[in-house]
Amino acid sequence: MAHNLQSLLLVFSLFGVALGLWQRDRLPTPGRLVSAIAQAPLQTPTRTAGFQADAASINYTVKPLFDYRIQGVVVSRHDTAVWWDLVHRKAWNDHLNAVDLCIVWGTNATTGIYRQLRYWSSTWTCSAATNSDAIWQRFDPDSLSNNHLLTNDPSIARLLRTVRPGDQVEITGKLAEYSHNVGLAFKRGTSIRRDDRGDGACETIWVDSARILREANREWRTALTLAWMGLAISMLWWFVLPPKLARN
Repeated sequence: MAHNLQSLLLVFSLFGVALGLWQRDRLPTPGRLVSAIAQAPLQTPTRTAGFQADAASINYTVKPLFDYRIQGVVVSRHDTAVWWDLVHRKAWNDHLNAVDLCIVWGTNATTGIYRQLRYWSSTWTCSAATNSDAIWQRFDPDSLSNNHLLTNDPSIARLLRTVRPGDQVEITGKLAEYSHNVGLAFKRGTSIRRDDRGDGACETIWVDSARILREANREWRTALTLAWMGLAISMLWWFVLPPKLARN
């Protein structure tokens, strides 16, 4: 009986993990969007002077260029703390860039066209693609941006790392350049316009505040957590009470 329950838990947990991974980042329908998502990012001249910021025992010089606020739907993300991203932490000594969020807003969001494209993030960029010329012609590339988010506030960094595709967010801060002179001298700039492309087109934002306006797929994410727990329990159960081998 115990082994039957063990097998059922394993099967249901594996199924739950697969289904949860498939559904946890599903993009919301236009009817689930908050009204602020229709607005373009707000960029205004800043009065904030350059300042110093410390992270991981490295001192950075941050130069704000504009006050900035962006509200939109996250369609892709890159966490710079992942083990395979050796560029940010190892090569650049960049401990300010907590996470990159690729965000859409405006007509891309309100018309729902963003749900018909594929998105993915790399160490530096966010990409969007579709096999349909008609869909691409309706999509506004000026209403999508890849945002390098800077902070040395642990609470802000934790919040940013919880954001998943499908979530609607508001990020407020400064479009900024930043640099340091530890090891390999490092300097990174920012775009100050939404219609540029290619190298240098990403927005680099010193984050003053961040919030999730509406979380997506909460039920699926909870189910995924429970499925991972069930899988861990079933594996532990397997070692504690291994199944008996049938004998002729």
